[in-house]
Amino acid sequence: MKTLAIVQARMSSTRFPGKILERIRGLSLLELVGMRLSRSKAIDELVFAISEDASDDVVASELHRLGHKCFRGSLDDVQQRFIECAELFGATNIVRITADCPLIDWGIVDAVAELFLESGVDYASNTIEPTFPDGLDVEIFSLASLLEARKIHDSPLGREHVTYELRLSQGLNAKSFTHSSDFSGLRWTVDYRDDLRQIEYLLPEDFHNMSWLELMDSGFLGVQSDKQRNEGIFMGKGQKLWNRAKEIIPGGGMLLSKRSEMFLPDQWPSYYSKAKGIEITDLDGRKFLDFSMMSVGTCSLGYGVDSINSAVKNAVNDGVMSTLNSPAEVELAERLVALHPWSDMVRFARTGGEANAIAVRIARAKTGKDKIAICGYHGWHDWYLSANLSSESNLDGHLLPGLEPAGVPRDLVGTTVPFEYNDIDGLRKLLASGDFAAVKMEVSRNFGPQEGFLQAVRDLCTKHGAVLIFDECTSGFRETFGGLHLKYGVNPDLAMFGKALGNGFAITAVVGKAIVMQAAQSTFISSTFWTERLGPVAALATLDVMEKTKSWEKISANGAKIKNHWRETFSKLGLEVNVGGLDALATFASADPAWNSMKTLFTQEMLRKGMLATSAFYSSTSHSDENMQRYFKAFDEVFQEIIELKNDGDLDSRLEGPLAHGGFKRLN
Repeated sequence: MKTLAIVQARMSSTRFPGKILERIRGLSLLELVGMRLSRSKAIDELVFAISEDASDDVVASELHRLGHKCFRGSLDDVQQRFIECAELFGATNIVRITADCPLIDWGIVDAVAELFLESGVDYASNTIEPTFPDGLDVEIFSLASLLEARKIHDSPLGREHVTYELRLSQGLNAKSFTHSSDFSGLRWTVDYRDDLRQIEYLLPEDFHNMSWLELMDSGFLGVQSDKQRNEGIFMGKGQKLWNRAKEIIPGGGMLLSKRSEMFLPDQWPSYYSKAKGIEITDLDGRKFLDFSMMSVGTCSLGYGVDSINSAVKNAVNDGVMSTLNSPAEVELAERLVALHPWSDMVRFARTGGEANAIAVRIARAKTGKDKIAICGYHGWHDWYLSANLSSESNLDGHLLPGLEPAGVPRDLVGTTVPFEYNDIDGLRKLLASGDFAAVKMEVSRNFGPQEGFLQAVRDLCTKHGAVLIFDECTSGFRETFGGLHLKYGVNPDLAMFGKALGNGFAITAVVGKAIVMQAAQSTFISSTFWTERLGPVAALATLDVMEKTKSWEKISANGAKIKNHWRETFSKLGLEVNVGGLDALATFASADPAWNSMKTLFTQEMLRKGMLATSAFYSSTSHSDENMQRYFKAFDEVFQEIIELKNDGDLDSRLEGPLAHGGFKRLN
């Protein structure tokens, strides 16, 4: 009978790549695990089981340098790697250790092994009833029982997490090893870079020779964390990568509206490997239909449109950048001016925030004035966030409540002043001072303009010499082929377009009257990557598809169907829910105190049914009648269950994670 300790190790950890070769006081995690396990009396032989992937070649070299045995097997089927390793080394019983536990304790290994051998069970561990710090986990089991469990179950989760199926097996004869005191709340493992930093900082000098109890006697308690024990078992690759991202990218990502916490903390897939039509494939290979925001409204034609991709690929082949300019930008400028006969000239950028900043700079250069009156959301730049310098609640109705303008120069206080949508008297009072360079607003968002409102705004701007700027980065090409303002017959002096303009490719445009746009020549507005080729090429191809398919009609019709179904379902269920937004940018919300729980549970249960679904639906031409019917059925089933749980006072019991964070708001 041979007891083989197998240490599971790989470089390609999703949460912390390469962690096993990271060092604590000059010793790698691999080295520490080997040093500490070498003291065990119960282990007959020690081997490190790594993958055959090229990324683990460096691990094999390090193990050779340290004098440890190394077995190489499947990267993804870790269970099979263990089985083949155990068979090769003639093991009867296996002690399983993971290489991210640098403080593994030889005494605990021996105690669990003794319990296993004396009791004659199939499986023994100190994790069945956790009482030891996370990171001192020891499992011992027979090879025969592992083979039997694989034969019965053989699941993807079992192949990744070696003993998962074994622990689920009916009739498993198991023993739990516990400590007299419960220290399970302590965290001594290395899942994230921050774990490593904290452990190294807190450990005493001679830690590698100290048992776990001696470490505790020295005052070491490990990492302070609220992370779930062995959380990796229950997390997909996307969530693991998201947690890793938050350690190296402030906020986790570049866009607030894509943060996982906004939708389903700890469960949202977070990252995609492929997107086509309305189907998104995540990093685990799961496929979801996107009934949420279609990449925050950028893909109104669906993901991966072949003709657009083909045009972009051809442009890539011909060169994305050069010392000379791309002719595509001239063609696109002419196309946009033709769609908006009131305009004469165009400037291009790559993001909505940039386009808004360009328009503000031009308006100030044209008028020689500083103040901007705003209504709606217009990006992240200083000129906009300065509205909250005088009061942190100024943008509550336009962006996020209580947003602190940290980093915005105090000298900008009073230069950007918000006004309420449809409040023409409020705007009239603002402009009476004559100090305003521009009125900048979204044409419509959650509801439309009252009769005569937009024309009254136009007239006030003309009277006071203020530039009227319509921010159509979101609303453009949704209900009309061009700006939404065309529907209302009111022309601005400048308008911005983005999001849908390139169907996912980065391109934004500032379209305007020559008398205003020429002011750009008297100030400095310039950026290298505004001249790259792909954005204009993608926009031209996108406009071709839009014009051919009359996309604005299809997406508006889809959105209208969705909104009508929402209203009917909420009415039947007796829920007071407000349905709003443009038809193509539909939203629903409620003032019910339990709404955040309901909304989070809705997203959770729709995800289970294979759909990304939130309280916003941004329509695309790729949303077919067939998959919309599938959505309606799932929507009704989930909200029926939600209302039953709510009536029973049992709503939160079904939530499998934290509540969603506060959402991105546009209230104009």
